[in-house]
Amino acid sequence: MRATGLLLLVAHLIIVGWLMLRPRTVPWVPAPNLQPLASISAELARGPWEAMVNLSGPVLMLAPLGVLLPMSAGRLHVSPVVSLTRTVFAGAMIALAIELLQAGVPGQVPDVDTVLLNTAGVAVAHLAVVPGCRSRLRRRYEHLGGTTPKIPRVELAPQADVLSGSRTYL
Repeated sequence: MRATGLLLLVAHLIIVGWLMLRPRTVPWVPAPNLQPLASISAELARGPWEAMVNLSGPVLMLAPLGVLLPMSAGRLHVSPVVSLTRTVFAGAMIALAIELLQAGVPGQVPDVDTVLLNTAGVAVAHLAVVPGCRSRLRRRYEHLGGTTPKIPRVELAPQADVLSGSRTYL
């Protein structure tokens, strides 16, 4: 599960980086938005349908990180609050890094509200998926009894985790 999560995480970040950091040829570029909630309130003033259409893109852009970051860590026994905090912080830092890198890309305009919407998407995806999946996986692990599998004509399989104290997880 950990390797799959890491592979999907890298693939998602490559796609997001390609979408958000490629130069665009445009005749006119608006000024960067550095005032929080300014573009969100402008979109809401245009109407609920336009707001939903225009604001759903930034929310959904990094939302998979809410699932992929904990999946790539692979921990089942972690506090839900700690997991949410770590995942949202990592998602916010990735969103901020993308916006800072966009400042140097022609045709791309940094917007602080995009960081807020990306972070909200990460938090919502994490809350919607991760606690349920972790509890289901814990039940499955406990149902198996957490025993070490036996191989015929061989004693117990070795059970060692050499680097358990030096790993960091989300």
